[in-house]
Amino acid sequence: LLLLFSPPPRINLSVGVLHDEPSERAGKSDGYCSRILRAQSNRKEVNNEFRLRVEGDPESYQPGSTYRVLLTASSPSYFRGFTIIAQREGAEGDRDEDYIGNFQIIDEEETQFMTNCPPAVTESTPRRHTSIQVFWTAPRSGSGCVLLKASIVQKRIIYFQDEGSLTKRMCEKDTTEKPLLDCCACGTAKYRVTFYGNWSEKIHPKDYPRRANHWSAIIGASHSKSYVLWEYGGLASDGVKQVAELGSPVKMEEEIRQKGDDVLTVIKMKAQWPAWQPLNVRAAPSAEFSVDRTRHIMSFLTMLGPSPDWNVGLSAEDLCTKECGWAQKVVQDLIPWDAGTDSGVTYESPNKPTVPQEKIRPLTSLDHPQSPFYDPEGGAITPVARVVVERIARKGEQCNIVPDNVDDIVADIAQEEKEEDDTPETCIYSNWSPWSACSSATCEKGKRMRQRMLKAQLDLSVPCPHTQDFEPCMGPGCSDEDASTCMLSEWITWSPCSASCGIGSRSRERYVKQFPDDGSVCTLPTEETETCVVNEECSPSSCLVTEWGEWDVCSATCGLGMKRRERLVKMPPTDGSICGAEVLEVEKCMMPECHTIPCMLTPWSDWSDCSVTCGKGLRTRQRKLTSPVELGDCTEELEQVEKCMLPECPIDCVMSEWTEWSECNKSCGKGHTIRTRMVKLEPQFGGDSCTETIQRKKCKIRKCNRGQANSDEKKRRKEQREKRRSKTSRVDATSEHPGCKMRPWSSWTDCTKLCGGGIQERLMTVKQRFKTAQLSSCKDRKEIRACNVHPC
Repeated sequence: LLLLFSPPPRINLSVGVLHDEPSERAGKSDGYCSRILRAQSNRKEVNNEFRLRVEGDPESYQPGSTYRVLLTASSPSYFRGFTIIAQREGAEGDRDEDYIGNFQIIDEEETQFMTNCPPAVTESTPRRHTSIQVFWTAPRSGSGCVLLKASIVQKRIIYFQDEGSLTKRMCEKDTTEKPLLDCCACGTAKYRVTFYGNWSEKIHPKDYPRRANHWSAIIGASHSKSYVLWEYGGLASDGVKQVAELGSPVKMEEEIRQKGDDVLTVIKMKAQWPAWQPLNVRAAPSAEFSVDRTRHIMSFLTMLGPSPDWNVGLSAEDLCTKECGWAQKVVQDLIPWDAGTDSGVTYESPNKPTVPQEKIRPLTSLDHPQSPFYDPEGGAITPVARVVVERIARKGEQCNIVPDNVDDIVADIAQEEKEEDDTPETCIYSNWSPWSACSSATCEKGKRMRQRMLKAQLDLSVPCPHTQDFEPCMGPGCSDEDASTCMLSEWITWSPCSASCGIGSRSRERYVKQFPDDGSVCTLPTEETETCVVNEECSPSSCLVTEWGEWDVCSATCGLGMKRRERLVKMPPTDGSICGAEVLEVEKCMMPECHTIPCMLTPWSDWSDCSVTCGKGLRTRQRKLTSPVELGDCTEELEQVEKCMLPECPIDCVMSEWTEWSECNKSCGKGHTIRTRMVKLEPQFGGDSCTETIQRKKCKIRKCNRGQANSDEKKRRKEQREKRRSKTSRVDATSEHPGCKMRPWSSWTDCTKLCGGGIQERLMTVKQRFKTAQLSSCKDRKEIRACNVHPC
């Protein structure tokens, strides 16, 4: 491990371990690197939760070849620091020559070369890692076996192994292979190649692009051994790059046709939109080609779109057999390849040119966690296509027969793209929409799209061509026709800030991709420098943080979205206080304007019946979307609701609850008791009418004796006398109010209670007041009396 020694003690952020450092710092790799191997502090044995592996798990290395080296932690483990070295087997590590091969950094934010041990790779930032990767280029022939070793730091525990899952041993591959024999087959043969795309959302569901998935036009050739269209470990030509990135076969066809006698047949097949369709909808694309004794190799390529630079194809498939015959049938399942020209990791990653260009290699399931083919177990990628090559004819049985002339042999069976519209008459389309804005606002490659909708398919047996159309494009002012344009790459990521605390500087670069055709000089700057501030406060109460990382990709592919960036805490405040630094920033981002196509909708249905049978209700009507779902969301309303009014609903009479039965109106003998209820709501609009509001029933307490009868009779007579007196007093009432002329008494009001003792009242009001009247004697009068005194 990287252990620094200095007075006073200092912290090495790369591993987070404290050690002393003598006055002499090791400035050379010899002697210093060996301390990495002999570091014993906090050493701990490790199980298989951490693993160092080489992509593809090769047992040997090819001298000069480049391999991807991966250091991974199985969930839920992680590591904060690490060191990787490549040491000659049996060497002590004290000398520079003990380290063989060369490492190459893939992600500068994750990895860097160790300052005082250049052959070793360590982390750039001390944060949680679950995997890192670097390239290692094998040494020249004769270097013997190599041990790739890793050490990791988890908290303050150092893991290191000379054997086991953190060490990988590889020896030089035996290259004493037999040279390829020339083809000894006679005559010529004709083949048909058929391409079956099997890349679909069902089989490859992760992040599958629903809108723009397609296979580009297929381009290839039958050719000699001396010509290589593309190969594993080689660099992509301009034609291969154009196929892999833009799906355009134009440049590659030019390269093929320039090879003259090395090429016998140019193989071309049309693009497929969408990428996968059932065979009963449209036949798989195919083409015919020929081979002969000198041109018996077949290669082809097609873009898996959309993607950064991923492609599928065959490279140098030999159709000549060892028995001097022609292969009858070849069937190959195909996985995607990386052309090494773009560093995107997802189907629709933004353009990120790979500088310098990398070699062509197959994609693997361990390339990147965001890759649609990622598998933490490192399993095989499910094939995305299958190619079948079948022999359909042979000519010339004798080896001395002159092959057919070129016009008979060349089999560009696939028709050239027609300029005019070849849409079948049975397919009814809408007009093409306008071209969308270019996905690139710079001089980098981009795409634009237009769409149309299939309105009707009159004959289901006749397939209808695609409804989407793509073409490459660049930002404004970047046209290829502009001979004076100086085309520059995008800016490369800013370098780290020169200061770890306070104000420093950082720089970034870009390069000239194309000089003006008129010979003028590019005047645009290729380097920029700016000041940067990291950890403005450097006091014990402040925490040390890293620089802000790059902004993430905008959350929206078009229109308004959000993007975020993060930074990490390198060290909390030394005084134990809480770190208050922000570690996350979010801001809005604007992508090119979203382009949508007007929805295709059915006519509105009839209004439904009103939701009620009387009064106020609602009714609805609907229409349906007939546009294909893959054309995007439709914002048109598919349902409408409105109010409806029917005749008023009948309202029934509403009555209160019955009161309790009153007490019997007689204390003896036969009497009756009553109960009542009130009308709370009168009936309306033909509702049910009100029923009775009073009910009475007989009651009999006990028989009355004679004495009791006489007393009752006396009481009745007394009441009659009182009534006669009250009439008399009413007549004389006006004489009781000197100076006033009064109106007669009003009638008694209704009793306030039906039983249990209520109150009644009546009024006598002043009709005329004389001048001699006193105010106190001439005023309105009110009388109150009890009523319904019988018990309830």
